[in-house]
Amino acid sequence: MTSSIESSPLKGQVVLITGGARRIGAEITRTLHAAGASVLIHYRSSAAAAVALSDKCNRSRPRSAAIHAADLSNAAAPDILVAAALAEFGRLDILINNASSFYPTPVGKITMAHWDDLMGSNLRAPLFLAQAAAPCLVKQRGLIINIVDIHGLRPLKGHPLYSIAKAGLAMLTRSLARELGPDIRVNGIAPGPVLWPEHDMDEALKREIIGKTALKRHGSPQDIARTALFLAKDAPYITGQIIAVDGGRSI
Repeated sequence: MTSSIESSPLKGQVVLITGGARRIGAEITRTLHAAGASVLIHYRSSAAAAVALSDKCNRSRPRSAAIHAADLSNAAAPDILVAAALAEFGRLDILINNASSFYPTPVGKITMAHWDDLMGSNLRAPLFLAQAAAPCLVKQRGLIINIVDIHGLRPLKGHPLYSIAKAGLAMLTRSLARELGPDIRVNGIAPGPVLWPEHDMDEALKREIIGKTALKRHGSPQDIARTALFLAKDAPYITGQIIAVDGGRSI
């Protein structure tokens, strides 16, 4: 017979995930919730998706999911989100910085608004969310997971600001691991081609990207979610690391 710990390894733990209503964020939410965690799903504009996901989680386990809208460019958002997690569930064990802006910014067309948005969502918000969450996470010997990108190491042509921001997030991950240890673990996950951008993307470019992976195939959001679950339940001695989940593209 499977024990309750084996079937619900995150039972009693609370996860705050930014951008948790759609795409990779939603898959991470579903996976950690299925492992027993309660989840606070942050969203900015995807209210319908957040409500639907929360309702589904609560149907399977009552009062195990809640949602909270926030614009992460607002300086007050980190404290508000942490307070919301405490108000809903009384504790916070895991922070997942997943929310991200992504679009091209070719040199010659970059604006200050692009800088503020891409650096803000991909770097500033994770820093200040980690800072706001740290006192709660210390109490639980908790975990921060930052969703980085392989392009934080190898820049994506036409996307210099995004690449710079993700490179900063990689260094933030390592820096926070030093600053917040031994009580809080901090790790990153760097996805490769697991989910195509929502805007139209040339099929030839997709084939080229897949061709650069060692496994010669596309990944899936489940690959990222399973890695997050591994870090949450099976990796108590791993911190300051960034795990590339990219089919070998980074090599």
